[in-house]
Amino acid sequence: MEKVTKFDWLVVGAGLSGAVFAHEMTKRGKTCLVIDKRTHVGGNCYCEQYDGVMMHKYGAHIFHTSDKQVWDYVKKHLKINRLGSYAPMAMAGGEVFALPFNMNTFSKIWPDVRFPEEAKKRIEEQSKGVKDLETLEGAAISQVGKDVFEKLIKGYTEKQWGRSCAELPAEIIGRIPVKFDYNNNYFNSDLYIGVPEGGYNDLFKGLLEGCEVVLGCDYLRNRTSLDGLAKRVFYTGPIDALFGEALGKLDYRSLEFDTKIRDLEQSQGCAVMNYCDKDVPYTRIIEHNRFAPSRRHEEIVVSLEYSKPYEGDAEPYYPVRTEESKERYEKYVQLSNTVYGDRVVFGGRLGHFRYFDMDEVIRDTLGIVEGLDNE
Repeated sequence: MEKVTKFDWLVVGAGLSGAVFAHEMTKRGKTCLVIDKRTHVGGNCYCEQYDGVMMHKYGAHIFHTSDKQVWDYVKKHLKINRLGSYAPMAMAGGEVFALPFNMNTFSKIWPDVRFPEEAKKRIEEQSKGVKDLETLEGAAISQVGKDVFEKLIKGYTEKQWGRSCAELPAEIIGRIPVKFDYNNNYFNSDLYIGVPEGGYNDLFKGLLEGCEVVLGCDYLRNRTSLDGLAKRVFYTGPIDALFGEALGKLDYRSLEFDTKIRDLEQSQGCAVMNYCDKDVPYTRIIEHNRFAPSRRHEEIVVSLEYSKPYEGDAEPYYPVRTEESKERYEKYVQLSNTVYGDRVVFGGRLGHFRYFDMDEVIRDTLGIVEGLDNE
C-alpha cells in the first residue's frame, strides 16, 4: 500500500532560503510545511522592537545587489528604502578609519599618500616577498599592504574567527571591498542598496503566505514523525547535524549580542563601527536607530557583537571554509546522495556551507527551484 503524505515539501528552516523556496513552490501549486526551531520566522534577518526601535536582532542586515530581478523580487513584499550609501567605520588604537579600505583609509595610515597611484605603489612596496596568497594574511597584505593589515585587519579578524590570519583561507578577505577613491560607500559597486525602516519581517510574512508554518519545532529531534508528512525535504540547517556529525563536525563561528540603551550623546556617529584592537572584547557595535533615519529618538539602541566558538547550544553563523572543512563538507554531500538521493535538497548558508549575502541567497534558491522545474 502506498504511503500517504500530507505535503509535497517539508521545508526545514524559515529563514530567507526556506521562505523563498516555500513561496516559489506554493506558487507552483505544491503544498509546503515550513518548520523552524526558533520561535519566529526570518532566520537571522528577523527584526523586533526594542524600546520603540526596530532592531536587527542577529546583526545588521543591509540589502544590496546589482541584480534587478532580485531587487524587484524583494520589493514585491517589502517597502525597502533606497539608501544613498552605507558607510561603516573602524576604530583602532583610539583612531577612526573609513571602511571599506579606500583612499580615506590609506591617506590616514600614510599621511604622505594622497593619490591612488601613490597608494598602489605603497601597497606594492609593502607586499613584496609575500608568497602565500592562499592564506588570509598573505592575500590581505597583497591587497592593502602590511600597515593596514596590522592595524585594521589582523586583530579584528583573529577575534572574529578565533584563529591566526595565517591559518584562515584567503576567500574571507575577498569579501571586503578595496577601492582607490575617496568614496566611503561600502556597497557603491551595487546598483541597489537599502534597509526597510519597519524591518524585514513583512518580507517573510509575504513569502510564507499560504504555507503551513510550525515554529519552535526542532527537525533533528522530531524527524521520524516529520519525515512521514512530506514527499521531499528542503533542508537549510547544517549538513553535518543531519548525519549526527558522523564524518566529523564542520567548523563554524558563532555570535552573541548584548543589546542596551544609550543616551544620544553616546552615539558613535555611524550605524556600524568595527573595533579592530584585539584587546577590545567585541568585534563591532551596531546603532539600530540609524536604520530608521526619518524617525526622531531620544535614546539609541545599540548591540555589542561578540564572536564566540561554535560549541554547545551556540548557533552556527559563519562557515570556516578551510581546505579540511570543505573536503569534509563534500563528503557529507556524497553521503547525502547515497542515503537520500534526490529526496533531500539543500539550501542557504548552512546547507551549502558557504557565506551568502542576502541577494545571493535569493538568487541561489531561485536557481534551485528552476532546476527542480526541469526535473
